[in-house]
Parts: sequence; structure tokens; C-alpha cells
Amino acid sequence: MSGRFSSVRAKASLGATAVVAVALVAAGVAVLLSLRVNLTGQAERAADRAAREVALDIAAQAPDRTPYAKLELPDAEDSPVLVTDEDGRLLTLSEGLQRISGSGVPAVEAPRSPPDPAGTARTGGSDGSDRSGGSEDDDDSDDDGGDDHGGGKGGDDDPAVGEIDDTTAYSDGRAMVEGTADDYRFATVEATDRTGRTVVVHAGATLADRRSAVNTTAVAMLLGLPVLLLVVGGVTWLVTRRALRPVEGIRSEMAAITASEDLSRRVPEPATRDEVARLARTTNETLTALEAAVERQRRFVADASHELRSPIASLRTQLEVGHAHPGLLDVPGAVADTVRLQQLAGDLLMLARLDAGERPGRTRTDLGALVREEVSQRATDRFPVAVRAREGFEVVGSRGQLARVLGNLLDNAQRHAAGSVETSVRRVGAWVVLAVADDGAGVPEAERERIFERFVRLDDARSRDDGGAGLGLAIARDVAERHGGTLTVGRAPSGGALFELRLPAVTGPGEAGP
Repeated sequence: MSGRFSSVRAKASLGATAVVAVALVAAGVAVLLSLRVNLTGQAERAADRAAREVALDIAAQAPDRTPYAKLELPDAEDSPVLVTDEDGRLLTLSEGLQRISGSGVPAVEAPRSPPDPAGTARTGGSDGSDRSGGSEDDDDSDDDGGDDHGGGKGGDDDPAVGEIDDTTAYSDGRAMVEGTADDYRFATVEATDRTGRTVVVHAGATLADRRSAVNTTAVAMLLGLPVLLLVVGGVTWLVTRRALRPVEGIRSEMAAITASEDLSRRVPEPATRDEVARLARTTNETLTALEAAVERQRRFVADASHELRSPIASLRTQLEVGHAHPGLLDVPGAVADTVRLQQLAGDLLMLARLDAGERPGRTRTDLGALVREEVSQRATDRFPVAVRAREGFEVVGSRGQLARVLGNLLDNAQRHAAGSVETSVRRVGAWVVLAVADDGAGVPEAERERIFERFVRLDDARSRDDGGAGLGLAIARDVAERHGGTLTVGRAPSGGALFELRLPAVTGPGEAGP
């Protein structure tokens, strides 16, 4: 099970589903809160409208001692109304309203008998004991704790005679109308009638619509959320599978290449221009480079085996002949074959070190002094080497490797020269140029790059006695490139080959040019 959910498709699908779920839950909560606030506002406006209509009737009532019990109040089912004095004593209430309670309205139960019509408001009344519909049991209902208001204000805050208060206070409560209890939003407004009495009007608006709408919306969201999440997860799974299908093709092809060891095969490249297509192209480029490296290694092993076989076979033959016939032992030939084996082994070791990534040192070397020193030690050359180099041209690198490059170039010139070999060192801009020229047949233009490949010898250099193993120039160019320079071949003024080694010149203490 864990392996199934560890795939990229599963992780992407689960991640997308989780993000969408969090977003939908947050959006659903916001919608429900917004809907609740909106519907509560509608209930408040309805309650305020009913309370003000009753308050206006009271404020406009003529001072003819009209009983409050005879006020025309809204239907209790639509908007239950309760009218009390400032002390919270009941004056009148909507027909059918049996009980009312809440944080901002006095807890009142409807009287069992109709209000006394004689209990009318009197202009001189100050204790309110003769008000209509009053109940002796309601004296303890002056606890008006609501949002920020009570049943009445009293004092100088009372509205003027014949006016109603401009402010409305809101609170939540419950009311029982004709045996059915429900939640209501109450609006509380004060009014002063023409006799100077200040009364408090509480009018409610049912919250059943709010509760029903919120509950219906919540249920719809709860039912739709799993379905929507299932759709999101499924679509993400399908889209991810389609997007990763080329990756699976690349993986399977790479597995096949690894199993078959056939580096000529390539992974399929999608026609798109996305990251997967770039991955496929990069993979094929890597396979191409790997194939070339393996092919070069195979060719190197084959060529090295071939080059080693000849001197070893020759040396063995001479030793066997010398063992059987001591007088016929060709000691100089055996020594020459041994020297050739030693040189070939040194060249192979040098190539192995270069292929392993050995980096040259950072020693400052005077190239002119190096040329003079190396030429002075070459006592067995066929032709003397003319040196035109002065000291002072410094480069940074491995002195031993640079000496090896110079030796290989001089050996190649001695092998192909007709009568003279010349070497020089000069400064050209930010470069120090070491040149080796001979007066031989030169290098055909078509072969001037191929001769730097390993084990490559031109037709006139294939003789075992005159030609090398074909590694000297390859080593020389590899060393030049690792020193940040170049090695090229051209035509010398004398008609032979002209090899030029360009290395960055030292431009400061311990620094080199480009």
C-alpha cells in the first residue's frame, strides 16, 4: 500500500486533493458565515420595521387614555411584539404570543386573563401601577441584559413627547407563539406617548429562514465536497499519468539499455517543448557522449594491445633465439624494443592520468628557459635543433607536463624532418607561443586534426623503426587544453610542419592570462 502511494501520481493527486479540500472548507465556512450575517441583517430590518411601526402608533396616540391593550399589533406569527414600561412591566403583547425570553428582552409570560381595559395610561402616573395589561408577577423582569441596552433607558435619554428614539438595539431571544417556540431576532425601540409616558417596544423577526438556509447550504456543501474532491483527485491522477507517460518511456528504455549494454539505443523524445522533452534530449546527449567514451576506450584498448604486441613479440623472439643460439642475440635490437616498450608504457600511463582528470600544477615556468634546458639534453637527435627563444616568457602549469609536450613535438619533428628542426618562443598579446618547425613533407590539410587522435599515424609514419605509437601528439594536445591553451599544426616557411603551442601568459603575481 505504501508503495502505491509513494508514486509521483499518487503524491500529486493527494496533494491537489488536500489543497482543494482546505480551500473548499475555508470557502464554505466563509459562505456560511456570510449567508448567516446577511439573513440576520434581513431579520433585523424586519424586526426594526415592525418595532418602529408600533412605536410610531404609540407616539402618535392622542391623550385620550386609549388602553395599550387595544393597540393594533402585528400578527405574532410574523412579528411578535411586546410593549413594556421603562421598568419592564408588561403593557401589551401580540395576540397568540405565550412566552418570550432572551438576552435583550424581559422574560414574560402572557397573562391568563385579558388585560383590564381600565388600566389606561394616565398623564400624571408616575409609578405605572395602573397601566393596562400590567402583571404583578412581572416586577422581576427588569433584567434587560442585552447586547448593550435594556428594556428602557429612563432619565434624560427618553424621547420627547410624541416621538420615538432614533436608535435601535438588537438581541437574540426565543418566543412561543400558539404553542410553537422558535428563535427570533428582536429590535428594541423606545417611544414617548402624548401623556409623557415612555414605553419600550420589542418586536421580533423569526430566524427560522436563516437556520433553514444555513442548514440547507451546509448539507449541500457536505454532500458535494466528497464528490468534488473525488473528481479533483481523479482528474489530477489522469493528467499526471498522461504527463509522466514519457518519463516512464524514458525509464523503461534506459533499463533496456542497461540490460542490453547497447549504447547505440536512444530514449524516445516527446514532440512537446516541456521539461520532459528537455530531459529526454539531455539523456540522449548523455548516451551519445557515453557511447563515444566507451568506443574511444575500446579503440584505445585495442590499439594499445596491438602496439604492445609487436615489440613484445619481437623481444621474445630475440630472447628465444639468443637462448638457443647465444651468438645470434641482437642485443641492440632487444634494447631498442625494450626502450620502445618503456616509452609506450609511459605514454599509456600519462593518458590514464589525464583521463582520470589529473589537473596540472600552478607553478610559474619560464618557457624560454625550459626550451633551452630540454634541447640541451637531447644528444641523440638526428638533426641539431635551432633555438630562437629568450627567457622571460612565463606561464603557469606543470613543468613536467610542459616538458613532455615539448619533447613529443621535437621527437615528431626529428622523425619527419629532412635536415633541420627549429623551435622558438615568443609573446603574442596575452599568449606565449612555443613553435616547433621542420623542413619535412608537412601535414596534409585534411589530416591536420586527425593526427591529434590517439594511435593515429599517417601512412609514411607506420614503420616500426621510424614511426611512434601515435600517442605523442594526442598527449600534447590534451596537456595543452588542460593548461588552458591550444595546440595546432600548420605549414612552416620551409614547407614542413609547424606546431604552435599557445598558453596564457602570466599577467600578475601567480596569475595567468585568458
